[in-house]
Amino acid sequence: MTFDLVASALSDADARASAIKSANGVFVFTLKNRAGETESWNIDLKETGAVAKGMPEKSDVTLSLADEDFQKLVDGKAQAQRLFMTGKLKVKGDVMKATKAEVVLKSARKPAAKL
Repeated sequence: MTFDLVASALSDADARASAIKSANGVFVFTLKNRAGETESWNIDLKETGAVAKGMPEKSDVTLSLADEDFQKLVDGKAQAQRLFMTGKLKVKGDVMKATKAEVVLKSARKPAAKL
């Protein structure tokens, strides 16, 4: 699962410190599946570098989108800005912080196969 990969990437102290320094915020991702069910995960890149399921008490930005679009975003097959412009990505809170979310998600990408 993507959030496990993000948590794994953030388990490295240097990577976590770098992510916290660059993002400096608490991000919530609310994903909707085809059945219309939603679930939320949060990534604390303000203090702890922790990834957790559910809504935190406080967040800087909430990004809501379909789970398929989220996976495309993580895989680098879609851009957050394009998803936002087409109405597939909804942002609540600090829109400038939302631009930092893509940096965080890159840590969940599978490395490209080398030939």
